[in-house]
Amino acid sequence: MRTLFILVLALFISTSSIAQKKYEFPFQNPELATDERVQDLVSRMTLDEKVNQLFNAAPAISRLGVPAYNWWNESLHGVARAGKATVFPQAIGLAATFDEALMFKVATAVSDEARAKHHDFVRNNVRSIYTGLTFWTPNINIFRDPRWGRGQETYGEDPYLTGRMAVNFIKGLQGNDPKYFKTIATAKHYAVHSGPEFTRHTDNTFVNDRDLYETYLPAFKASVKEANVQSVMCAYNRFRDKPCCGSDYLLSNILRNEFGFTGYVVSDCGAITDFYKKENHHVVETPAQAWGWAIAAGTDLNCEECPAFIKDHLDSAIQTGILNEKDINTSLTRLFKARFKLGMFDPEDQVAYSKIPMSVVGSDEHLKLAQQAAEKSLVLLKNNGVLPLKNVKKIALIGPNADNPVNLIGNYAGLPVNPSTPLDALRKRLGAANVFYTPGGPIVPGIYTNYEIVNAKNLFHLKNGKLQPGLKAEYFENTNFSGKPAIERIDPALDFHWTKSPINSVVEEEFSVRWSGVLVPQKSGIYNFSGNYKFDGNGNVQSDPYGVPSLRIDGKVIDVLTAVNLEKGKQYKLDVQLSVAPFMWANLVEPSATLYWAEATSRDYRKEALDAAKKGDVIIFCGGISPRLEGEEMKLETTGFAHGDRTDLALPKVQEDLLKELQKTGKPIVYVNFSGSAIALNWENENLPAIVQAFYPGEATGTALTRLLFGDFNPSGRLPITFYKSVNDLPDFQSYVMEGRTYRYFKGEPLFTFGYGLSYTNFKYKNLQTPTSIATDGDARVSVEVTNTGKQDGDEIVQLYISNTEATVPVPIRTLAGFKSVFLKAGETKKIEFTLTPQNFSVIDKDYNRVVEPGTFKISVGGQQPDAKLITVQKVLQTEVKVTGSAFSIKD
Repeated sequence: MRTLFILVLALFISTSSIAQKKYEFPFQNPELATDERVQDLVSRMTLDEKVNQLFNAAPAISRLGVPAYNWWNESLHGVARAGKATVFPQAIGLAATFDEALMFKVATAVSDEARAKHHDFVRNNVRSIYTGLTFWTPNINIFRDPRWGRGQETYGEDPYLTGRMAVNFIKGLQGNDPKYFKTIATAKHYAVHSGPEFTRHTDNTFVNDRDLYETYLPAFKASVKEANVQSVMCAYNRFRDKPCCGSDYLLSNILRNEFGFTGYVVSDCGAITDFYKKENHHVVETPAQAWGWAIAAGTDLNCEECPAFIKDHLDSAIQTGILNEKDINTSLTRLFKARFKLGMFDPEDQVAYSKIPMSVVGSDEHLKLAQQAAEKSLVLLKNNGVLPLKNVKKIALIGPNADNPVNLIGNYAGLPVNPSTPLDALRKRLGAANVFYTPGGPIVPGIYTNYEIVNAKNLFHLKNGKLQPGLKAEYFENTNFSGKPAIERIDPALDFHWTKSPINSVVEEEFSVRWSGVLVPQKSGIYNFSGNYKFDGNGNVQSDPYGVPSLRIDGKVIDVLTAVNLEKGKQYKLDVQLSVAPFMWANLVEPSATLYWAEATSRDYRKEALDAAKKGDVIIFCGGISPRLEGEEMKLETTGFAHGDRTDLALPKVQEDLLKELQKTGKPIVYVNFSGSAIALNWENENLPAIVQAFYPGEATGTALTRLLFGDFNPSGRLPITFYKSVNDLPDFQSYVMEGRTYRYFKGEPLFTFGYGLSYTNFKYKNLQTPTSIATDGDARVSVEVTNTGKQDGDEIVQLYISNTEATVPVPIRTLAGFKSVFLKAGETKKIEFTLTPQNFSVIDKDYNRVVEPGTFKISVGGQQPDAKLITVQKVLQTEVKVTGSAFSIKD
């Protein structure tokens, strides 16, 4: 026995020695507990190394074998800003599906593509921005005011809907592996943040705890408690005088102590700089004070253009106590735990997600899912029988969004794999000869959407004094066009998308290109130019239309708002420059070079539209607005729009005027509205036979819309926001008080209510069953039978609302408490069940505690809100439930 013991001991010592030799440091050993590995790594880092790791662009620590990592990545509705990826409907469109299961499928597809692309980047030694596994999504701010340009990124105006969609999206992103996260999601922007864009760096928001806990926090709470979200982004604004990224109340008291959040907090980009900038919050005087405040409050990761703003003052900050290493270590521990849990320090063969192949990116399965999501996101707002189209052979397709690629994707998107505009899909369906298309004019005065590539028949260069086809192209291995070109050739046109650098065929490389030659128009006219000839890193769809492009015609710099008068056959000197260089929010992956133009005021768009209308059996008008008009902190100021936000809710007058002219032709008009926010479609609702709200439906836009128009599926989308009749219905944009806002508090008559949407079939509700009374601490089971009484199969969105009729404190008029997407064949009946908990019946009392008070509650179940003053065949059933007993306090 003694001999056997010695042999076993020797074998153990030998095995341990091998294990020790295998790993230079304990943190590299995947057999150890994650917390143990993290602590070992942090303990080995110098103070300078630690500080550098607390910024979004974290450098490598070579001596420890820690690779560089950039924390900033985006996947709002598909992997973004890193080349091609499947583009699903914009977030507001996903919310319009009211479909939790679909949301999970979409997020799973997104995270599949994210993993595949990340590992492909790593294998090619690419570790720059937009190539990692930490995604700054979803945006779960409440879309409280339709003027907010970033509302398109949210799941709408309702806290419950937002929470349900967020939970499923986060679960799909983060995966279900017991050891590793698939990716990490970030719930943003925390908290009480939803415009205006122009003042977000100076705003100081105030709401009472009732609005805070009933409207602004529920989705964050659900993301933490139900979805285990691993990251939260703090917002730019101040809340009750303190910057959100420095608020102990928000970050410590609520997020960590109440909600139980254990992940890391990242600042919105530049938010900590706002602490000390005189033109912004200016609550401290120095960068060191700003960062000391933020990190002590619990902001772990600082998104900044450059870490120098603190590094230059590090020693004095530590010596004076503005910064302390304990806080730094706490943040580092949270951050490195995330990287370890993503498997970044383990062999790929131990991380199942690393085996997802690049073939999933834009796969047939994902493209079909994108089409399904697009179809379910479309909301039929009005239909006097013109839809679905029957016996229609010829279509007049009119409007600035009929062939506008930008409207397929919204903001924060990648490049679509197989984009389909309405023009593309209708031509495919009916044949090009049967679709009479014209944009009908600009989307707003001076801004056109019908750009086309400046093709080769207009582009030349001089050789021996004679025009020769194509432009002279010089490709440089630097970003400043210096030295001898690495490549010299003739390019027929600017229409490039490079999956690898054209210089050395690597995935990521800095380079620049100069094109020079002669532009010879084939038609006289006034033209606007666009394109991403100046690399902007914004998804590479087009250049930032309000930046300064590197385009010169006859030596004059031309931007997107410059109208250029060109004569047919005349020669114009053309110079175009592209510099592919990194900066804060751009990488060098899959750069593009495009040069577009659109004929502007010299073209009689009105006549074209009226001529097209005469030829079509029906008019499909694709109008609305665009992500080039509404979005994040933009420079644009024009009628109805300012800095990314909207100043009016009306459809741009230039479009409505054209619609009025087209209506006079007597042809039926189907109006399709593209927007990320509510439009006051008053005239359209009164005068046009059919209206479809499209939001920004993703790369399958055209296919989905065409299938809806011809009745290939039954529309089921519902509005996740209220459509108001006028901007005059809205309170002050800068006020965050909820009174008078959203369907829950708005006492006026909306144009279209939250939750509204029509179908091509009819649904009947019967046998609503609820208990007549429940205790304050009890659950209530609700059931209803839904029958598809029409002739077409389809989905119905069953919605449950609660109204508290005897509350002693202010409460919403009604609030969504349950919804289910249910597929019913024609004639089929299904029983739908919900369970309501005490939370559903609770209020914030006069002392700002959450309690359930005895009282009477109205329970409403149907395909829309109760009492909606809209023409619909969907009846809403209502009953009352008595809540009895003593007040019941709800604890988290």
